[in-house]
Amino acid sequence: MITKIKQLLNTFIPEENPQFDSTLAIVCLLCEVCVADENISKEEKAVIVHSLEKLVNIEKEKASELLKVGMKEITTSTSVFDFTSQLGDLDNEARIDLIKAMWEVAYADGHLDEMEEALIRKVAALIYVNHSDFIRTKLTVNPA
Repeated sequence: MITKIKQLLNTFIPEENPQFDSTLAIVCLLCEVCVADENISKEEKAVIVHSLEKLVNIEKEKASELLKVGMKEITTSTSVFDFTSQLGDLDNEARIDLIKAMWEVAYADGHLDEMEEALIRKVAALIYVNHSDFIRTKLTVNPA
């Protein structure tokens, strides 16, 4: 199944792109935040698309397609480790940008659910984002 999804992703992102292997993982982690509170809002989906445009440098239409792929993929995943384990090639700045994007998705509907925060905290630990960066990105997104 992962092979088929990677083949689909090939149509969006050239294979020689070093972030190719991590693209699906990034999409899925953002989708996981979207569904964590069991309330998928259009605002959260819009933030995911916008975040993908910035994080993986793709056009809006391709980001929208990746959102659909990510939403399907998370239904068959057993753990966020399936996705975080694919992010070993990201540098520290990219990892922090991902955590910031996850906070943006979490706050997109105007409410931070405890499940969303717990998920972001878990992902930050799994991808080795230190606690000060975890808190800093949260406060950057929502200073209240």
